[in-house]
Amino acid sequence: MTKDNPSSADDWRRHLLETPEEITALLGRIHTIAVLGIKPSDDPHQPAFAVPRHAQLAGYRIIPVPVYFPDITTILGETVYRTISAIPGVVDLVDVFRKPADIPPHLDDIIAKHPSAVWFQLGIRNDAAAERLARAGIDVVQDKCIEQELQKRGR
Repeated sequence: MTKDNPSSADDWRRHLLETPEEITALLGRIHTIAVLGIKPSDDPHQPAFAVPRHAQLAGYRIIPVPVYFPDITTILGETVYRTISAIPGVVDLVDVFRKPADIPPHLDDIIAKHPSAVWFQLGIRNDAAAERLARAGIDVVQDKCIEQELQKRGR
């Protein structure tokens, strides 16, 4: 049994994206990125701000979904939403800046919106959450920095 020819019980595993080719294909097909756990620009070197800013400069639409900062209404010039499912329209990717243990409370919200993919940033890995998302038909990237992956591809 391989990833290219999974058994029916393991079909969900094809949604776990790991190879450079899978990541390149994902980055090529997405346009709108909701950033769960984004931070405001008080510290522009903070990864939860700098990484989404880089993606925005690379041509992606960023939709901020901060977990904290209840008084903030815009980040990176975009309207802030408090949940993923509250975002109108299509969300191609949810980029997650949350500790692994803090991801499970967001899963129902993410699955309700059903983005095509979820990306756990560098240092973030939650195999149980990834499996749940993959079983819902959502592609998952774990423990990779989207900014680094864009830079590798000249973006």
